[in-house]
Amino acid sequence: MKETVFTERAPKPIGPYSQGIIAEGRLLFVSGQIPINPETGELVDGDIEEQARVAIENLLAVVEAAGGSAENVVKVTVYIRNMGDYARFNEVYNRYFSSSKPARAVVEVSNLPKGVAVEIEAIAVL
Repeated sequence: MKETVFTERAPKPIGPYSQGIIAEGRLLFVSGQIPINPETGELVDGDIEEQARVAIENLLAVVEAAGGSAENVVKVTVYIRNMGDYARFNEVYNRYFSSSKPARAVVEVSNLPKGVAVEIEAIAVL
């Protein structure tokens, strides 16, 4: 049994996927979020800090649409184009996950959708 999660507060999917899926009533799987302004559908043009902020806010908008918060996030996977941006990314990330730190992996990749600097996906328990 699964339920699709959709919110206007996060970008509309740019491919054949859902923003999020709730499985078995409690597990939320959030698709990778990139720094797209959900109001305009345009990429956020900025440094790693700005792109990270928007991607995290998009991710949390999906979590909130499912009835959760940052406290419910148990696993995060971060895809980053330049591991040299790791410390700067962490500064932004810590603002959102300072009190409840989920398990996390950060992977450097050669490219991401639309050429962005970061993409973030998550699993939450509602």
